[in-house]
Amino acid sequence: MGSHLPTGKLPRDLLASLLDRYTHPTPDVVLGPRIGEDAAVVEMADRYLVVSTDPITFASQEMGYYAVMINANDIATRGARPRWFLMTLLFPERGSHIEVEDLFRQVDAACRELHVGLIGGHSEVTPGLDRPLLVGTMIGEVAKTRLVVSSGAQVDDDLLLTKGIAVEGTAILAREGAAFLASRGYSEACIRRAQEYLRDPGIGVVKEALVAVDTARVSAMHDPTEGGLSSGLYELSEAAGVGLEVEETQIPILEETRRLCQEFQMDPLGLIASGALLITCHPRDTDRLLRAITGVGVPVWRIGRVVSPTQGVVLTGPAGARPLPAFDRDEIVKIFAV
Repeated sequence: MGSHLPTGKLPRDLLASLLDRYTHPTPDVVLGPRIGEDAAVVEMADRYLVVSTDPITFASQEMGYYAVMINANDIATRGARPRWFLMTLLFPERGSHIEVEDLFRQVDAACRELHVGLIGGHSEVTPGLDRPLLVGTMIGEVAKTRLVVSSGAQVDDDLLLTKGIAVEGTAILAREGAAFLASRGYSEACIRRAQEYLRDPGIGVVKEALVAVDTARVSAMHDPTEGGLSSGLYELSEAAGVGLEVEETQIPILEETRRLCQEFQMDPLGLIASGALLITCHPRDTDRLLRAITGVGVPVWRIGRVVSPTQGVVLTGPAGARPLPAFDRDEIVKIFAV
């Protein structure tokens, strides 16, 4: 028997082997399953259909909102507009009508916020579960001239990041660990502020992604999620076959994120990161892109540049360059041991 798999995403080598052996896209698939790519792309007459699916595995509160937003993010990284949402809902045997309706209400509110239609899915009460599980599928569409893929990053492009790192992780820590944080002397206002990271600065990136493709020659976009900014950068590097040079002092870490990561002894670089958007663009477009994204109320920073693949993925700082830390599993897993 083989060894047990670690919690979190499948190991990259295993996933790459499985994708190589068991996926056989049809001729109308423009972009199929690849490591580092957020969504599949299928040719449909004069435009592309963009499809993504993601589960909610760490958050137990506001699952419906999470599910819509993180799936919409994947669509938006292709330069596409999210249009239609499907969901599979599995409830434990002791679930209540109130819990079911609450999840539907959350999904409806998020869909309305993004002007997305809930068009189908599946729901059931499933034996053996200790909590509800939700898997979402988002479908969007994009003009063929506007498609963006993670593999498009080019050497000498600038590397930008929106909002800050571990926005989603901060919200989950504050929501799932509220009682623990209160026992450690954190004020109710501080805990509530971190909990509201879900919506402010928010885990959605649709607005800034669509502004980016309207404004500049965006070569790639990627939505770092499980495994944090670090995993997102490695995925972008692998997808595009490039290296990345990241300025450590330019990585934005919000105050509540810093405090909670210290409390739970977590590295924010490896903490689930929905809410941040990685963008690469030609340096001549960087200033215009920074102004446009800031202009719609979303903070954004230039955090580095795309370099030769021989240089790897590195952090640079006053002490020089070092390899970017890699995380076998997301740092959020540690909260379940507290």
